[in-house]
Amino acid sequence: MRKIFERIIETILTMSGAVTTIVILLIVIFLFKEGFGLFRSSDIEKGYSLCIHADNSAERLTPEQIKQIFDYEVENWEVLGGSDEEIVPFRFDEIFSRYSDEELGEDYEFMPDKLGEVIRETPGIIAFIPTQYLPANRMGVNVLPETTITPADFFGGKEWIPTATPAHQFGVLPLIMGTLWVSLFAILIALPLGLGVAVYLSELAGEKMRNLLKPAIELLAGIPSVVYGFFGLVVLVPLIQKGMNLPVGETGFAGSLVLAIMALPTIITVAEDAMQNTPRAMREASLALGANQWQTIYRVIIPYAASGISAAVVLGIGRAVGETMAVLMVTGNAAVIPHTLFEPVRTIPATIAAELGEAPAGGTHYQALFLLGCILFIITLIINISAEMISSKKQTV
Repeated sequence: MRKIFERIIETILTMSGAVTTIVILLIVIFLFKEGFGLFRSSDIEKGYSLCIHADNSAERLTPEQIKQIFDYEVENWEVLGGSDEEIVPFRFDEIFSRYSDEELGEDYEFMPDKLGEVIRETPGIIAFIPTQYLPANRMGVNVLPETTITPADFFGGKEWIPTATPAHQFGVLPLIMGTLWVSLFAILIALPLGLGVAVYLSELAGEKMRNLLKPAIELLAGIPSVVYGFFGLVVLVPLIQKGMNLPVGETGFAGSLVLAIMALPTIITVAEDAMQNTPRAMREASLALGANQWQTIYRVIIPYAASGISAAVVLGIGRAVGETMAVLMVTGNAAVIPHTLFEPVRTIPATIAAELGEAPAGGTHYQALFLLGCILFIITLIINISAEMISSKKQTV
């Protein structure tokens, strides 16, 4: 009977593990399927087309070039590979200022013809018009071929403006830079503090002090991130703004400070446990050879616990990279490439949290956010694999 019961338990646990593995794989497949669907989407707004004069030799325009045209940053076709001619951007709603409702027809049945007239009469024009109103007579009108967003547009783009028209701007470079800047400086702040506290708790603190501080530090890991965000917004942001005479206090530096505070419990706990695992015989041997306490700490204990300390650092980085709410509240959410740490930035997790609720399901913006999730997944996976490899190394002095 006991063997049958054990067999049943073993089967249940095996099935549970198999189901969990399959669910995780399906989630990963869904994430990448939705994300990479972005590269099959048009680089201009769905349901619209770009038309130019038939004599214009321009061919494919990148999303960045289209934005520059309609923002009047580029004013001559020669810059874009065309003839030396002034660019005339034309948006669909301008047709209503040129023609009356009677000329356009009751149900806009004459709209395609009128749009064709405008394009044929304006050699340097680039018209952004609904596909349903494309001129029936294409003489003198050239419709630019529909192209898809490329990996170069996404990974090399410098602007993240998903609602821009005519062409969405899905340049992920500012978000990656913001994420790396905030995370890197958070670790540079948290690492020395965390290791210092870990050394104190493991080697210098008395039993009563250790029993008091360690639970308090571990309790910090259980505080919701939104609480850290409120603390940063109410306390740190005004201090940074006034102390450094900045226009705004919501900067990458504020995000780094908040993330450093959040990463400290992980770094302290893991590093302190690694130091505690140093054999007592090694400590006593070091002291017996004439080393003082500090020499024993940095020549024996820290080298022996280097594997665990490295794992603590990597896990702290993972906490910093994946944090959402606290960073969203204190970094200013400006999707621009940061040049200093004292500018507003935006991270990948904050972007997903802020925009996913407003992105139409299945749309280009929706797919772009899923692709951001893929990037974050890969970064986190690399961090976790690194932590596993480091922590599994043999501990040697």
